Amino acid sequence: MSRLEKIFEIDRRGINLPRGAVATGVLLVPFVVLAAVGHEKYWLSLSFGALFVGISDPGGTYRVRLQTMAAVGLVGTLLTALGFAIGGGPWWIVVLVSVALTFLSGLMVKFGAHTYTAALMLLSWFLVAISVPAGEHLTPAHSGWWQQALAWLLGSALWIAVTLVGWLLLGRKARATNFPEIPADTEKTALTRPVILFMLIRAFAIGVAVAIAFGFHLPNADWMPIATLVAMKTSLDQAALAAEQRIAGALIGALVATLFLLTVDNVHALEAVIVIAAGVAASFRAANYAIYCAAVATTVLIAVDLPNPSNLATEGRRVLFTFLGLGIGILVLFLAGLVQKRSAGTVAPAT
Repeated sequence: MSRLEKIFEIDRRGINLPRGAVATGVLLVPFVVLAAVGHEKYWLSLSFGALFVGISDPGGTYRVRLQTMAAVGLVGTLLTALGFAIGGGPWWIVVLVSVALTFLSGLMVKFGAHTYTAALMLLSWFLVAISVPAGEHLTPAHSGWWQQALAWLLGSALWIAVTLVGWLLLGRKARATNFPEIPADTEKTALTRPVILFMLIRAFAIGVAVAIAFGFHLPNADWMPIATLVAMKTSLDQAALAAEQRIAGALIGALVATLFLLTVDNVHALEAVIVIAAGVAASFRAANYAIYCAAVATTVLIAVDLPNPSNLATEGRRVLFTFLGLGIGILVLFLAGLVQKRSAGTVAPAT
């Protein structure tokens, strides 16, 4: 089997269509409701709040599930408010906050792999949140930061309410997680020097991407930080195959997003593409990591671009900045490899 075939090899046993249908519904229902009342601009925050809280559900007793989901919901609410509040403000504030949050999200490995994974999801949402007001040239006074935060909180609360009803109807029994491939470990681990150094390198990489995009006020550069995060390894010891799948997925996602943004000029149709891509990501998470990363990248990149009209020049610049973001991520992989060779000790778990 060639390397390319290995990257895109599908484990049919890992395909989970019911889970993809649930993810599709989580995004579709809020869209229908908000479109009916004329508040579609809150759709991203509300639906992604519900989706990310759902993914963070670790399974087990409902008390444990509730604690985890509520924590993700509350932290996500704060990050939503922060992202929309500073996204259109001074660039240096955006850079400093992004670097700090990237580093802190990495340190969450101390509380186990599941917490670490949730922190990475919330970081990816924050990068979307800062990109939306920047792309629309909204100042903090006009970004609607508290309304967007409220939308995220409502989405989180709605998902928690749904899980509560399900728990009551199913006899108040413990249940398995909907994402068994995501590490469920919540035991505390030591933060070794290699781990901290890697997290600093990654925070620096995100800082560079955000600084270029926001500091130079480059049109359509908002894809760069997201591409950097998607392309990077999540730990020092992540397998080379997983790293290659992340990069391939990020590139394919950027190309697919560009194709739809250039050929589809109906906002509702693009929202439908976001819903479908999220469903594909949920269905193929355990079947093929490259397809999963491609679907996630498609979802996020179209979501960032949704408020802004597109043309060939615009999307050409976005693809260029996506390649630059991937380049920054690959550089981080190289630096992390050097760190791994020169250091020994416990490393962060891969997701």
